Amino acid sequence: MEFLADYGLFLAKVLTLLVGIGAIIALAANASKVVGKDKGHLEVTSLNDELKKVEETLGDALLPANELKATKKARKKQEKTSAKQFKNSTGNENNQEQAKKNVFVLNFHGDLRASAVASLREEVTAILSRATERDEVVVTLETGGGMVHSYGLAASQFDRIKKRNIPLTVCVDKVAASGGYMMACVASRILAAPFAMIGSIGVVAQIPNIHRLLKRHDIDVELMTAGKFKRTLTVLGENTDEARDKFREDLDEIHELFKQHVREHRPQVDIEMVATGEVWQGSRALKLGLVDDIKTSDEYLTDLARDCRVFKIRYMEKKSLPQKLGLAAEESSDRFLLRWLERLLNTRHHS
Repeated sequence: MEFLADYGLFLAKVLTLLVGIGAIIALAANASKVVGKDKGHLEVTSLNDELKKVEETLGDALLPANELKATKKARKKQEKTSAKQFKNSTGNENNQEQAKKNVFVLNFHGDLRASAVASLREEVTAILSRATERDEVVVTLETGGGMVHSYGLAASQFDRIKKRNIPLTVCVDKVAASGGYMMACVASRILAAPFAMIGSIGVVAQIPNIHRLLKRHDIDVELMTAGKFKRTLTVLGENTDEARDKFREDLDEIHELFKQHVREHRPQVDIEMVATGEVWQGSRALKLGLVDDIKTSDEYLTDLARDCRVFKIRYMEKKSLPQKLGLAAEESSDRFLLRWLERLLNTRHHS
């Protein structure tokens, strides 16, 4: 009897595990179908409305209790009157509102792979379908850079805006280094907070090599290529001086392209002086011509909201369950590497 009881308990555990695995697979399959039907959607938020709500909330909090009720009542009455006047108008108010300059605000928070470029492409496409030369695009940018080809594509999205003669302003509150500055320099205007980290116009690559460790344990690695430089430096194989020279040559070529890119978009910069891989705080970057003014994104956007219609644009991409789990793991590793990069940049700056 004891054997049967143990066997029954074991069988119950196995069935529970199988049911759990089946449920996860079903959820993943269902999520994948949903993604296939609707890959994402665009969210548009009025910054003017947000600021008005903040102002009203703070104003109400500062009022004495005996005045608050009367103020809210007067506000509701005013809103009803305004809505009625707008409805009965000949269109002058609407025309006046439409005549205001439109400002489209994007946020780009980059990781090592610049994965936010997928949403950026959709956002830029949407804006270009409506924006005119009298409007403006503002991007709040924060990234320490990463893969060259990924950030090159992100910079090309900014160039799409510039080619349509639409003013593009990039605001850097914290960091726009390496690939981040590759993006920022395309803008018509770059604003930076006083202590934002700017620059790092350089190229870096680091490859571990465990060939000697493998050799000590009599482990051979066979690497076959067709093409002399199909592989240069490797992790497992024995690296040669010729391979190292070719690898350095490739880095120098990428660096030269980076310098040419900055020179093209910001001809006022002494590229040989700044293309050393160093970073500078905002105030110093202004003197070097890397940015155009010292101002935070909050200050700039609230100033614009006084006379313009300001809209936050965000493309929300739907992801399946496996994608969400994988993205969470990637973001954790990216946050660690980004913190490491920021510490490295700070150490290099102060040394």
